[in-house]
Amino acid sequence: MRLKYGCNPHQAYSVAEALESGKMPLQLLNGTPSLINFLDALNAWQLVAEARAALGLAAAASFKHVSPAGAAVAVDLPGDLARAYEVGGRKLTAPALAYIRARGADPKSSFGDFVALSEPVDEATAEFLKGVISDGIVAPGYESAALKTLSAKKGGAFVVLEADPDFVPPERETREVFGVKLVQDRNNRAITLADLDNVVCGELSEAARRDLVLGLITLKYTQSNSVGYALDGQMIGIGAGQQSRVDCTKLAGAKADTWHLGRHPKVLGLRFRKGVKRQDRINWRVRFIEGDLTADEARDLGERLEEPLQLLGAEDRRAWVSRLEGVCLVSDGFIPFRDNIDHAARHGVRYIAQPGGSNRDAEIEAACREHGMSLVHTGVRLFHH
Repeated sequence: MRLKYGCNPHQAYSVAEALESGKMPLQLLNGTPSLINFLDALNAWQLVAEARAALGLAAAASFKHVSPAGAAVAVDLPGDLARAYEVGGRKLTAPALAYIRARGADPKSSFGDFVALSEPVDEATAEFLKGVISDGIVAPGYESAALKTLSAKKGGAFVVLEADPDFVPPERETREVFGVKLVQDRNNRAITLADLDNVVCGELSEAARRDLVLGLITLKYTQSNSVGYALDGQMIGIGAGQQSRVDCTKLAGAKADTWHLGRHPKVLGLRFRKGVKRQDRINWRVRFIEGDLTADEARDLGERLEEPLQLLGAEDRRAWVSRLEGVCLVSDGFIPFRDNIDHAARHGVRYIAQPGGSNRDAEIEAACREHGMSLVHTGVRLFHH
């Protein structure tokens, strides 16, 4: 398959070729994917397929630059989240619900994403996708009306890929970098609920078990080092590709706080003037939450509101963030220092799953007990590059 271009437009020659078997895991139905689009599709499809197999729920992912901005399974939305995601009063099918949760985790990062769904795409899901800024989608099938809707998106340039659920990849993977051929066993270690059996301290609720497995599967396809926060069937913060694990923990925690602040009454109460587009409303809510508006941004936002702009104060933020609780934290490698646990405690973390194996495991366990957290050692490292 000839691709649009490589990682950059000046890398004009780019193709996707089947290996010796002659079979491709993805079939192109519309558009011309770039190399990054194709990498996103391959990683995202594996994530949602594995999540579906592990949890028995429709799964979705929102990918950007070969890492998920969000991932989720189909769990019903409470009223405030439905308002925050602007789907209040809308009847949602399982794939639509999963994707709305996945994209809603970090809408700023999901802008221009590549979508993955574990289920065939129905017309209702396609209609929702029609109204968001995305580059393409991968799914195991499409209703005829849904395919027609998606193929018309972006003036016909929207990439539509169909995944083969029965495709069996080879046991080993190969890549060539700067004249060197690298070969490794494929990471075919499936994550399941059984990976949570070694509970070091505390107890796990059923919801926590679901969210921890979702988090572990998400990090399996996230650029390392990575830490993720999950709650109510969706990732609410992903810290990817950081050299320091505590920086991953802080980044993911900051994103979780931003997600949680999106449910603040003052955020939900922003009244935009008629004519302000949905994506603009979402973007302005994020900037409102972040709070560091420039003078020009404050003026522009004020002009789009029906009422005078009143920013969230420090006390508003502190009080609201303190209400975040029951959050799950997952780590793709062992947690080396207790500062990760102390920072996690600031973001409502109650459950933690990590491989274990650090020289300071006892120190990490003691910190979890101190903060009233449950800790699981999975014994599985999930580095991904």
